[in-house]
Amino acid sequence: MMSGINNLSIPSTDVDLNVTDLQRTLEAHRTIKIGIISVLGVMITLGNIAVVMVIASAVSGWSRNSRYFLLSLTGADSAFGLLIMPLNLCVSFMKEYNGGPDPFCHVVAFFNATVYSTCMYTLATISLERYIAVFYPLKYSTVLTRRRALLLIAFAWGFPPVLLIPISFPAGIIEVQFSRASLVCNPLYSSNVSYSLSLTCFIFFPCSAIMTFCNLRLWIAAKRQRLKLRRHSWGGGYRPKVALRVLVPVMTVYYTCWTPCMVIMLYNAISGSGVPEWIEFIAVWLPTSNGFLNCIFYFWINHSFRRKFHLVLQRLCLGLCPGSDSDSSCVNSVESSVVPGWNGNSSLHERFPSVSSTCTLLTLMPPQTSVRQPEPA
Repeated sequence: MMSGINNLSIPSTDVDLNVTDLQRTLEAHRTIKIGIISVLGVMITLGNIAVVMVIASAVSGWSRNSRYFLLSLTGADSAFGLLIMPLNLCVSFMKEYNGGPDPFCHVVAFFNATVYSTCMYTLATISLERYIAVFYPLKYSTVLTRRRALLLIAFAWGFPPVLLIPISFPAGIIEVQFSRASLVCNPLYSSNVSYSLSLTCFIFFPCSAIMTFCNLRLWIAAKRQRLKLRRHSWGGGYRPKVALRVLVPVMTVYYTCWTPCMVIMLYNAISGSGVPEWIEFIAVWLPTSNGFLNCIFYFWINHSFRRKFHLVLQRLCLGLCPGSDSDSSCVNSVESSVVPGWNGNSSLHERFPSVSSTCTLLTLMPPQTSVRQPEPA
């Protein structure tokens, strides 16, 4: 999201020689970078296709609102592989590396920034939904109604384009250049420092604050629940450190993927200088890898999701290779064993928030005991 190599200051002496060497180095690494981007795009696309196949239908333990938020996240992550990567690779192949405004590059930069921002807003709304589900379970259906959930999703998708629309105009308030280091159309943030800083104040910092607060509170609550179970001698059979295995990786991956990009963006805006070639490339494309890692931390770790995914694969295999009636009965028996007591038409999951959507915190309860109703205060 930032242009670095284009801003490197070259001494007045030996300018032509240095520029030629720099161009040769960039061209030599171009094929490797295109290969990395292509592989990453395929991984993101396949992972999110699998996610859509599962959550397009009801998943045991997931409420309707949870499915809406997770579908929104899947759409934002899929845009990395289906929109952002093809557009920037197209510019990379077609770009003549000439100076001056490029209308198409401005449009590509607008889509880049919009998808990045939408992904951050969506992650923040998911964290907020989990927080409400865990700390206000009895008020969940009234606090986060279907209409409010859809409004939050609409805000996550609608506000970033409004905020970033100036980037799409060639003669707008900020310049855009194609970075040969990262193979991305990037705004030249040093051309409008105040606007660049306002983007971080409206996007990165609020989303990071919401995610940190919500997930930290969830982690503390899960830790207290774990200690309480230990005191009651229930600690022998449940899975240890569930919150540590889910909540901490979620936040670690988020900051690992997004912080370098934001830091270099601020550095470019304030100093007007660039960074070394591979540092820029890694920082720019790290957020897109978050689109693949989200499939792991938000979906594959969840047992209900994995079981439903296996069932979908079995149905797909039977559809491609239809067998006898016994095969269908086998699938039906697998479905009943995968999701015992689940009925796709039941409204139970619509009334009560799913704890599966809260990083499987329910698994902190010992399997040999049933889930107890909350005692009155």
